[in-house]
Amino acid sequence: MNTATLPLPAAQTARRDFTTIGLIGLAHGTSHFFHMLLPPLFPVFIRDFGLSYSQLGLLVTVFFVISGVGQALAGFIVDRIGARPVLFAALSSFVAAALVASVAQGLSGLMLAAALAGLGNAPFHPADFTILNKRVSQARLGHAFSVHGITGNLGWALAPVFMIGLTELLGSWRGAYLGAALWALAVIALLALKRDAIDDRQGSWGHEKAGAAVPDEHPMAFLKLPSVWLCFSFFFFTTAALSAIQSFAAPALAAMYGLPLTQTAFVVTGYMLAGAVGMVIGGFLVARSANLERNIAFAMSAAALMLLATASGWLPPTLAVGMAALAGFGTGLAGPSRDMLIKRAAPPGATGRVYGTVYSGLDTGFAVAAPIFGALMDRHLHGPVFAGAALALIAGVLAANLVRRR
Repeated sequence: MNTATLPLPAAQTARRDFTTIGLIGLAHGTSHFFHMLLPPLFPVFIRDFGLSYSQLGLLVTVFFVISGVGQALAGFIVDRIGARPVLFAALSSFVAAALVASVAQGLSGLMLAAALAGLGNAPFHPADFTILNKRVSQARLGHAFSVHGITGNLGWALAPVFMIGLTELLGSWRGAYLGAALWALAVIALLALKRDAIDDRQGSWGHEKAGAAVPDEHPMAFLKLPSVWLCFSFFFFTTAALSAIQSFAAPALAAMYGLPLTQTAFVVTGYMLAGAVGMVIGGFLVARSANLERNIAFAMSAAALMLLATASGWLPPTLAVGMAALAGFGTGLAGPSRDMLIKRAAPPGATGRVYGTVYSGLDTGFAVAAPIFGALMDRHLHGPVFAGAALALIAGVLAANLVRRR
């Protein structure tokens, strides 16, 4: 008998849950940090290597194409060999990506760094959610999803501060990338020390009823479920919007409102911090609300309105920066409801595959949107960057509503 399935005292169960949630949150935050390994220093690459915004958008595309394809495949690997070893391999790829970026001499070197970072990012969602669903008790699963989303936003928020701040402190952007490599190594060391807490061979599936049998189906049978592809499209549209904010909001705001880039560079940090606050509240909404789609629609529509106001160019400059950042609260509020929606769409025994496929929509959205928004920037169409992000959020709301109907 697996002793991990025996009842545990409440305090011990809580301690086990919190340890797992914290470690997976740290790993997830690190993966989002490495989403932003290159974008905070785009102005430096323009200066030092003479690159255009379209070329820089291509770096984002390379990252997310590799991550998206890899994420769908990683779900099958996680289901077969387990999530923990895959997680360690992913973090090791981040170390390699940062080291390559530190010695890059042009676009080709940055491309390789983007590819390695994308490869490392690929397994995170199927691995993370497999561990959370197996290790965390049902009563805390909604909050686990909330923390998972919060740490992702914090990773996004930290990256510009870390990369720009360390570049200024050391006087070298190459030194900042060495610092990023050391960060990933420190996370690997901590997870190795606490590896028992992320062992997905123990525990039980949080979304299965006790004694439920896993259907004897073909491994690809889940692809026939319309809800899986509707969730994929939801991720595609919402992350297309996020791509605009992460990669181009700062220079677009600087051009539209006459602000120095040193002020607008941290709008991504504000957006992600506001999103983290939204996710905290969103975790409680999941626990108390049966209508997840209503939560998503309200939160994301509010975010879209804020981005449209920013796109207008009519706001006072400081208010425009604040409005763009505050839009992150709406997208964050929708996050835990989104993750629970996907959990409901996952058939028993296919969690890794479903999360891998659905979350590859995130990577596809980034990959497709980045060069489009980059082309808008090259043509000095700064307002449409924010308007396009708002329209993408509305499309995501419609996709979530279709999931409900299914």
